[in-house]
Amino acid sequence: MKASLGKISSFDFWNELGFCGEYPEIGRDYLDTCLRIDPEFVEIAKTLSKNYSLAILSNDVKEWSNYLRTKFDLNSLFKIIIIGGEVGYRKPNKRIYNILLDKIKSPPSDCVFVDDRLKNLHPGSEIGIKTIRFVREESNDDFSANFEISSFVELPQAIERVFE
Repeated sequence: MKASLGKISSFDFWNELGFCGEYPEIGRDYLDTCLRIDPEFVEIAKTLSKNYSLAILSNDVKEWSNYLRTKFDLNSLFKIIIIGGEVGYRKPNKRIYNILLDKIKSPPSDCVFVDDRLKNLHPGSEIGIKTIRFVREESNDDFSANFEISSFVELPQAIERVFE
């Protein structure tokens, strides 16, 4: 948690876990095996970036985010990237959503936020952002998103429907 808030570096994170002598290799191994980006996501982002300004709002560790953005060329697809480890806040803290809105300079009602966790969608909805939940597992939460999808292929149509 401290690393994703930018309070400690990736090096310090691994050091606290007892892997100091294995850094930076352990970090790369972790990112290459445990943190993957769905290939559908990249293809859909390429399509959506032709018609929409895309942004990322992530609870990631700064160094991990930099690695993944370079590896998957995400900087070319997303105009704004807000990383918890860089700004000191994590979803679902409303401050990180407001930082995003300040950067994109659009009213919340013109924005769509996609996440797989309802607890992260709820604060966005409370400030007027439309929400789409990527369903990975069922939830018994009282809050529900504007739309739900189970595949990134469904995202373009869901975005169109959310603005109808």
